[in-house]
Amino acid sequence: MRKAWILSILFLMILLAFAAEAQQPKKVPRIGYLSARDPPRESTRAEAIRQGLRERGYIEGKNIAMENRYAEGKQDRLPELTAELVRYTETWDEARKRMVDTQLISRDIRDMRLIDAMHKVPRHRFVPPAERLHAYIDSPLPIGYSQTISQPYIVAYMTQALEVRPTHRVLEIGTGSGYQAAVLAELAHQVYTIEIVAPLAQRARETLASLGYRNIHVRTGNGYLGWEEHAPYDRILVTAAPEEVPPALVQQLKVGGLMAIPVGRFSQELKILRRTPDGMETLRTVPVRFVPMTGDPSQDAK
Repeated sequence: MRKAWILSILFLMILLAFAAEAQQPKKVPRIGYLSARDPPRESTRAEAIRQGLRERGYIEGKNIAMENRYAEGKQDRLPELTAELVRYTETWDEARKRMVDTQLISRDIRDMRLIDAMHKVPRHRFVPPAERLHAYIDSPLPIGYSQTISQPYIVAYMTQALEVRPTHRVLEIGTGSGYQAAVLAELAHQVYTIEIVAPLAQRARETLASLGYRNIHVRTGNGYLGWEEHAPYDRILVTAAPEEVPPALVQQLKVGGLMAIPVGRFSQELKILRRTPDGMETLRTVPVRFVPMTGDPSQDAK
């Protein structure tokens, strides 16, 4: 009899513990990063809400935090659902600030004009929709046509090494998504950028125009030959790796000007070079891995 009484007490205590736990508000994580190297992870609850919005015909806006409004012709719980989603997500601005703080400032990026530019330029606008939730992680991302958008730190490192000033005219080889050109355009007077893959050049041109950039000029052509019409350049930045520094780029760089270029096929080095009256001086090198530079020095740019 006593044993049955004790078991009843224990069973009642277990029931009470479960009831108390059920009444506790569940903590749902925001979209975020565990570290600079981890991809953003959306909470199960937030994804369920997002899926519910999709099923109701809602089209997601440019910000992760969706607008609080009704879908067309629907009078249901959309305001509550969108408001709840906003609580459990990180805005693009917050994600970009996290990127700058954890990936750039925490390393060796010290140029305040560059830091302001990285805070400003919306990296998520330069990646395909399928990659947008990953736009601010510490990694390159695919943009199609076997090309990538560079890791944010590499973009910042190369740009800082060039010491870009507001009066400078900059040549970029390898437009890709257009993100690097946008960062340069925040710092320089004019940016001339060449992309050999025509669909990428057109996409970058449209993205940059939609963001209001008027000092970036995009050309489809062979980067090995540079863009002679606007030479000489104060700075040249190359985002794909040739096996050696193209002679045309050396000729189009001002004496005293700086170039950042990855060089090599299997073993690559990022070289920071200065043109002198006698040739090119290597200031420093860093081991890197870039996509190979395509094109042929013997072909004319279009």
